Amino acid sequence: MRYIFILLFLYTALFSAETSSRKGKELDKYEVSEIEDVEAKKGMQKWLNRDFGLKPHKVNYILPYAYREGVYKSYVPTDEYRNIEAELQVSLKLYLGTGLFGLNESYYLAYSHQAFWQIYSDSSPFRETNYNPEGFVEFPILDKDSLLNMKSIKFGLAHTSNGQGSNTNVVYANPADNPGNRSRSLNYMYSEFAFQHDTLLTEFTLISPFPGTADDLDNPDIMDYLGYTSVKLNYFTAKHMFTLMGRGNFTTGYGAVESTYSYPLIDDAYFFMKIFSGYGESLIDYDNYITKFSLGFSFSR
Repeated sequence: MRYIFILLFLYTALFSAETSSRKGKELDKYEVSEIEDVEAKKGMQKWLNRDFGLKPHKVNYILPYAYREGVYKSYVPTDEYRNIEAELQVSLKLYLGTGLFGLNESYYLAYSHQAFWQIYSDSSPFRETNYNPEGFVEFPILDKDSLLNMKSIKFGLAHTSNGQGSNTNVVYANPADNPGNRSRSLNYMYSEFAFQHDTLLTEFTLISPFPGTADDLDNPDIMDYLGYTSVKLNYFTAKHMFTLMGRGNFTTGYGAVESTYSYPLIDDAYFFMKIFSGYGESLIDYDNYITKFSLGFSFSR
């Protein structure tokens, strides 16, 4: 079954361009232009176009091959995870409006869903799934002579968790059967500063947990490993795009680096490669050092 899924994905990726080119012809079979009810006409056209305002937020990808050095920690004795798996991410944002304070600022809601799928193991379980809803406002910098050519400032509120319940107070007849607490979560605020120098785009981010939540019993030391700052470089040359992200905690010395490469194959489909090394690759493994190479396709950059 898992191999059928991969084949279906490849088929979808290869023929999406053809489907896109036929989209206009498919809409021709519906008569919309002659409808007199203006609001009904507008609603029908939006439905036909499948246009509901959702746009890519972070990268949307499916990586059928993701290999790491070493083995994943198992929190249940019966789980034996392989060091090769598939990785998926869906990340979308919804535009809410502009200019509440007259500063041409834009408001958004966003949601990102990242899954780590042991597709090459028996029963193919999802080893870990992370959920990340957020809301943010982005202020454009209209002054072309701004410091370091700054383009925008973003302020956001976010939550991230792996959806697992806490079993801290569960009593086991045999203590060896206790899988440990799998719940991971973090509520945080962030500020992001964006800069542009020709085809190099730089994002500098400051992160702060909500007051009173940094010592959450699920993961009280998570900021020691994730850190409070990150820098991401996005570089374009011809059809190629390269990214390099670094984040960390200067006090503890823990952090991570991640590099990606993408190249367009057809409309809205890209070859995508990712290398990660450090802490926080997923919430369940936030305090485990992981080096991982992933290969597949993305549907946004």
